[in-house]
Amino acid sequence: MRPKLRSQAMAESISPHRRITLDEYYAMARTGLIGPDERTELIEGEVIRVAPIGDRHGDAVEKLDGLLHEAIGGLARIRCQMPVRLDEYSQPEPDLVVARPRTGRDDRGHPSATDVLLIVEISYSTLRYDLDIKVPLYARHGVPEAWVIDLKHHKLHVYKSPVEGSYRRVTSVSDGGPTVIPGVSGATIDLSDVLSD
Repeated sequence: MRPKLRSQAMAESISPHRRITLDEYYAMARTGLIGPDERTELIEGEVIRVAPIGDRHGDAVEKLDGLLHEAIGGLARIRCQMPVRLDEYSQPEPDLVVARPRTGRDDRGHPSATDVLLIVEISYSTLRYDLDIKVPLYARHGVPEAWVIDLKHHKLHVYKSPVEGSYRRVTSVSDGGPTVIPGVSGATIDLSDVLSD
């Protein structure tokens, strides 16, 4: 039997890093470990820096926010770049969320996956991160539908029907056109202006 190399033995003796909980994440913000102007999100126990919002991204967020408010009115909550609390280790900040209406005075916290009807990520420079990390995260937590708006390639990627941690129905369209907003009866929006240059 060959002896272990020193680096191999050291690697085996080092335990995997410890995941940060949501309580610890908030404590880091309170104590200044995360600055008040720092844009971060907690993903699977890791604090992730969020990419700065460029002009194209910001314009798309603003347009889509307006379209959603116009289409939905007061039938659901629309949250723009605010947290969704998925579990003790994950609190992403999607670009837009459509959530069930609040049910009472006690319902003041960030929405959970069971409150969410739709999550939208708008991607320009973050497409791989959104597709490979965030969409699977949403599927694992049972978010019923997620959209990734790919500004660089002018495409809408739609993910529906989460089953056992992955989405069973995945489609991509280039024209935008009328798109049904899930969970809001009769509500549609035209995404062609958001997807165009």
